[in-house]
Amino acid sequence: MEEEGRSARKRKAIMAAATQVFLAKGYLGATVDEIAALAAVSKQTVYKNFGDKEQLFAEIVLATTDEIDELVRLVSGSLDGTEDLDRALGALARRFMAALMRPHLLRLRRLVIANADRLPHLGRAWYERGFGRVLATLASRFQALAEAGRLRLDDPMLAAQHFVGLLLWIPVNRAMFSGDDESSSTPAELEHYAEAAVAAFLGGYGGKARAAR
Repeated sequence: MEEEGRSARKRKAIMAAATQVFLAKGYLGATVDEIAALAAVSKQTVYKNFGDKEQLFAEIVLATTDEIDELVRLVSGSLDGTEDLDRALGALARRFMAALMRPHLLRLRRLVIANADRLPHLGRAWYERGFGRVLATLASRFQALAEAGRLRLDDPMLAAQHFVGLLLWIPVNRAMFSGDDESSSTPAELEHYAEAAVAAFLGGYGGKARAAR
């Protein structure tokens, strides 16, 4: 039991060190020697736990998909039975943006994109297990709202893509190209993007009551 605890602590230390090194130096610039030194373990311990640098990188990237579980639950519950769709979508938009605009996720996103040609299977897995699940959940909620006459749409997944695109296109692209995750968009700007995204989405997909206004 004690041995298992030590192994778990070492594994956690290696992942923390590797995350720091990969984000600072990129996939190609990172070395197992540097990761081992920062984690205060031997190089062999790194290999024993993760096999090689690629597997270690994959573990770090895919571990972040666990954070998406909270977002999936949020999407699932926030739109069910709502009486005020504008308000519910606005609240969802703000929490959605707060979750996906976290600096460490933006840096990791940039790193995955930078290595998409080298490690395409990892990029696909990260998308499918993370963002793809959120889109599928959002599409199912939009379908239910359409069946209830609250939205007008033919393709729920396309509507989900449109909603997220309206919300994130500006701040995510600014962050990806600027390289400054902390200040690429201010809180006031993010609030404005959320409000504008909901207004544009409901302008195109809103149900009969909104269309008649």
